[in-house]
Amino acid sequence: MSDITVLVVDDESRMRKLIKDFLVKKEYKILEAVDGEDAIKVFEENKEKINLILLDVMMPKLDGWSVLRQIRQESTVPIIMLTARGEEQDELFGFELGVDEYISKPFSPKILVARVEALLKRTTKPINNIYEIGGIEIDADGRTVKVDSKLIELSLREYELLKYLVDNKNIALSRDKILNNVWNYDYYGDSRTIDSHIKKIRHKLGKKGKYIETIRGVGYKFEVK
Repeated sequence: MSDITVLVVDDESRMRKLIKDFLVKKEYKILEAVDGEDAIKVFEENKEKINLILLDVMMPKLDGWSVLRQIRQESTVPIIMLTARGEEQDELFGFELGVDEYISKPFSPKILVARVEALLKRTTKPINNIYEIGGIEIDADGRTVKVDSKLIELSLREYELLKYLVDNKNIALSRDKILNNVWNYDYYGDSRTIDSHIKKIRHKLGKKGKYIETIRGVGYKFEVK
């Protein structure tokens, strides 16, 4: 499932369904609003996760221009206006207010999806490949580990072993499986080499070392309790 969330604002239920059906195929998460006032309400409740808005112009209670003005007071979220009018003056007015893209009705759903994807590609910021769990922060790009914001020194093998355990958190992993995935080949030596690496990692993690649990007769499991 994609992490992209799109808010579809249109007072016509058939139009919302049409748009939703095509965007869902791209695994986007869809939020809906039935008029301008509803759009503001849904946006305020979900603004931290909305990545793009498809906004109709002509709606009851509050038109698209008014919705656009309010949202632009606090957010630069990408907005595509859906309009039945294709007049140049209207489009220029919209761009002045902060519209990113225009699509005139009627439109091809496939073209709409292509416009959405293109706009998201231009505006979505790359996500740093950094994740945190239980006070342990792993930077997969920099191949570094921090504990409570303090950098700790790990050998390459120690880093790869810790990351493998974290990537498979809450799963009991056998020593053989760890060897085959971390050492990247069939290891014919003593599997106790894992035990020595685990011991060093636990020591370097300090109090967080308790997250690496020994599973008797099996191997190890990373679990934050």
